[in-house]
Amino acid sequence: MTQRVDLATVMDRLAIDDVVTGYAVAVDDGDWAGYRALFTAGGRADYSSAGGIEGPVTQVAEWLAQTMKLFPVRQHLIVNRLIRLEDVAGSPGDRAEVRADFLNPMRLEGPDADAAVTSPNFVAAGRYTFALARTPDGWRLTRVTVHEKWRHMTV
Repeated sequence: MTQRVDLATVMDRLAIDDVVTGYAVAVDDGDWAGYRALFTAGGRADYSSAGGIEGPVTQVAEWLAQTMKLFPVRQHLIVNRLIRLEDVAGSPGDRAEVRADFLNPMRLEGPDADAAVTSPNFVAAGRYTFALARTPDGWRLTRVTVHEKWRHMTV
């Protein structure tokens, strides 16, 4: 491998990591336009393992916008990112996959919510699978799949 290929691989990895971080920030901040902008035109998301929907990113973003109103405070922690770049004869290709674990504490909204309590009362955890493609605008998500492993709720 040449230094040029090594540098391109490092730059791709940084750009892909930026997309994954952008995903978490968009969901946590309720930036649904920003969320949609992270995907390709035909991008899809699958939240079915967490009791949600699977479908085109525009439909899923609308569903998230409504569902996340139940959780006015949320914080994704996405860790253990395993980035796999497509290899095309020793050079980075235009596809990638990321597997990453998540921990997602959230604060429920509702009539019984105590504004003085700052700790989360709903926590979900599991693993994401992100599929990405290189586009003229940079790396974009083609698919996000949530693999929820556990959740905990306190009252």
